[in-house]
Amino acid sequence: MDQNSLLQMQKLPLDLKISKSRMRIQEWYRENSGMVYIAFSGGKDSTVLLHLVRELYPDVPAVFSDTGLEYPEIRAFVKTFENVIFVKPKMNFKEVIEKFGYPFPSKMQAQYIEQYRTTKSEKLKELRLNGQDYGYGRQYCVSAQWKFLLDSEWKVSDKCCKIMKKDPMKQYEKQSERKPYIGIMASDSSQRKKQILQNGCNAFDVGQSRPLAIWTEENIWDYIRKYNIQYCKVYDYSTETQEKCITRTGCIFCMFGYHLNDTDRFEILRRFQPKLYEYCMENLRMREFIEYIKNNSDTKRNHDEHNNLFTCEK
Repeated sequence: MDQNSLLQMQKLPLDLKISKSRMRIQEWYRENSGMVYIAFSGGKDSTVLLHLVRELYPDVPAVFSDTGLEYPEIRAFVKTFENVIFVKPKMNFKEVIEKFGYPFPSKMQAQYIEQYRTTKSEKLKELRLNGQDYGYGRQYCVSAQWKFLLDSEWKVSDKCCKIMKKDPMKQYEKQSERKPYIGIMASDSSQRKKQILQNGCNAFDVGQSRPLAIWTEENIWDYIRKYNIQYCKVYDYSTETQEKCITRTGCIFCMFGYHLNDTDRFEILRRFQPKLYEYCMENLRMREFIEYIKNNSDTKRNHDEHNNLFTCEK
């Protein structure tokens, strides 16, 4: 799939997208002789995915990664469905951040920072510090904005998602020999768009089906209304002024992208789950970490300045 094809398919009406998604679901099911499962997070996207798959194949199991990092309402919502398997990580979030570091500022930059701090390879260390010039700017290094983290007492890492979510799912796949349907969309992020452009909707080379790849968030809500699907009511939470509400679920303590929207995500957590907010800020020391970040970097820059986290300024 190329970018132009993706853009054209993203403009298709919902009914055509539904038809294409069903074709991808059927193709994946046939190619894997029915040995498939639905990666179910309890969020709106995976709820739509669950509905699409089970309309065709009612007995396909769903798998929920029970990380302890979801809104309690999400976990309760997941438990209302039949044939859902709960898998758990081997470490909890506190153990992960104590051993490896906080998930900040982005997966790529966190990986670069951790590699710089832990590698024994001088070549890799130099690459992460200064990058490589391919004629269009230095890449593959820590952005100038985050270089203060290279020698900080605070550790950062991209390992959280792998340990908490991906590893339990991979273990289930290994034991069950099933292949997943994943509810990701190209419109979610530049990284997901890149994955879909490289591997397509049914990514046989990486062992994933992405039936919603060409959908948008608007399509998700239109589908929910069209078929009167029950979704987790955490999305309906809002303040009296409607200024802040939960638009995306996921790991409630995650700090990836925190610098792009400042305090919104934790302000929402404070309003709706004050006890979890206090645990996050005090027991996990995030208040201290956030203050350290604010005191050492400009977290008020606009989104465009941070959009390309591959770039390394000299």
